[in-house]
Amino acid sequence: MLLTLTHGSTPRFRYARLEPLVLGLAGLLALGALLELLPALGIADARYFPPLSVVLDESTRLVSTLDFWAAMGSTIVGWLTGLLIAIVAGTVLGVLIATVPVLHTLLTSTIEFLRPIPSVALIPLAVLLFGTTGAATLVIVVYASLWPILIQVIYGVQAIDTVATDTARTYRIGTLRILRRVIWPGILSYLFVGIRLSATIALLLEITGELVIGSPGLGKLITVASQSGAFSTMYSLVWIAALLGVLVGLGSRYLENKSMFWHASIRGEVM
Repeated sequence: MLLTLTHGSTPRFRYARLEPLVLGLAGLLALGALLELLPALGIADARYFPPLSVVLDESTRLVSTLDFWAAMGSTIVGWLTGLLIAIVAGTVLGVLIATVPVLHTLLTSTIEFLRPIPSVALIPLAVLLFGTTGAATLVIVVYASLWPILIQVIYGVQAIDTVATDTARTYRIGTLRILRRVIWPGILSYLFVGIRLSATIALLLEITGELVIGSPGLGKLITVASQSGAFSTMYSLVWIAALLGVLVGLGSRYLENKSMFWHASIRGEVM
C-alpha cells in the first residue's frame, strides 16, 4: 500500500516541480507570438516596431560584430566593478555602523536621508565631475547598489544573538576572531540577499548611465541605433540587455546557493 501511494504520487510531484518552468515558457512563447503578430496585422507600424523574427535576425548579425562585443565587455566590466566596490564598502560600513554605537547614532539619519534620493537624479552631478566617461556611470552604479548591501548587513549584525558575542568577549576572544567566527557567519545570509538585489540594480544603472551619459557600452549602442532610425538594431540590443539581466539574476542565485549550502534557508529550497 505504501509503495503504491509513493509510486502514484511521483508523477504529480514531478509535475509540481516542472509547472513553473512550463508556465514560464508558455508565457514567453505567447509574448513572442504577440510581438510577431502586432506588426504583421498592422496594429503596430513595422517601421518602428519590427516583427520579432526581424529582431532575432538582427541579433544574429549583431553578435558577429566586434563593436557589439566591445560594448558588451564595457557594460560587464562597469557593472562588475561598481558591484564589487558596493559589496566591499557596504559590508565594511554596515559592520562598523552596526557594531559601533556612536557611528550608528551618528549615521542612521544620514542614511535615511540619502537612501531615497533617485540615483538617476545624480547623473548631472556625475557628468559635471567626471564628464561623459565610464567614471561618471561608475559613480551612479556604486551609489545605487550600495544601499541594499549596507542595509542588509546592518540588519544581519543586529540579528546576531548577543549571547554569542558576549560569550566570546567573556572568553577574551579578540575582535578579529569575533568578526571572523561570529559576525561573518551571522551576516552571510543577509549579505547575499543584498548582493542579489544590488546585482540587478547595478546592471540597470550601468545601462541607464550609458544611455544618458553616453559612456561606452550597450546603452550607448541603443542610443545610437535609436537616433539613427535603426529600430531593429535598437530592439535587438534591448532584448539582449534584458537577457543579460536574467543571467545576472540566475547567476547571483546560483552563487548564493553554492556559497550558503550549509544554511537552513538554502537546504530548505533544495529539499
